[in-house]
Amino acid sequence: MKGLYGVIGLVYMVTTSFYISPRLAVKNEYVKTTNTEKVAETKSEKITSISSSEALYHSIAFDPEHELNYEVFSKALTGFENLKKAGLLARDSHLLTICDFSMSSNTKRLWIIDLDDKKVLFNSLVAHGKNTGEEFATNFSNRESSLQSSLGFYITDATYQGDNGYSLRLLGMDKGFNDAAYKRAIVMHGADYVSDSFATMHKRIGRSWGCPAVPRELSQSMINTIKGRNLLFIYYPDQNYLSSSEWLKA
Repeated sequence: MKGLYGVIGLVYMVTTSFYISPRLAVKNEYVKTTNTEKVAETKSEKITSISSSEALYHSIAFDPEHELNYEVFSKALTGFENLKKAGLLARDSHLLTICDFSMSSNTKRLWIIDLDDKKVLFNSLVAHGKNTGEEFATNFSNRESSLQSSLGFYITDATYQGDNGYSLRLLGMDKGFNDAAYKRAIVMHGADYVSDSFATMHKRIGRSWGCPAVPRELSQSMINTIKGRNLLFIYYPDQNYLSSSEWLKA
């Protein structure tokens, strides 16, 4: 009889060892569901963020033969949004100027984009500094008298009449990379050497002393479009700059 009771006790212990109380089961299922929902929400936020910048990019009518690289646009847009959050751009600011200095200077590598109307207002040639490179830009500096272009984000300031005619002052926003721009007189201005005819004759357009010089015939209309605290971004795939700029932090 004792043996029988022992067997019954053993069977009871084995069967009840797999029992989970309904309350505990519900709690575990709640935790599992909540964690799954949080992961899904995080993924959804990332997808929405990525999709919004890509959707904006694809909604802009770029010339198929002079299309701005999406990665460059994405970085410019990140800086644009961060500078807005910092109060350095007006909330209703909607103009974004991008110079892609990874491209040949003989190509139209400057875009002025209206983000509200989703259209390109200007697509133009733009010069880099004399000591930045020949046809292609390779070297950049923030030093005075370097005759080199400076990378980074700029806010457009006031206009004036100078040695190069109608010009636009630029305020460099990236410490150590372009914040000496005002002191160096790095400005946007027109130049006769920024033209297809000059490029045909010399195998490259002319070079400035570090300024983003544009075609003479377009300079006044371009400057009048972007003057007064709008954003200009000069891009080059320099890893030191890309990893250091506070405006490129997501």
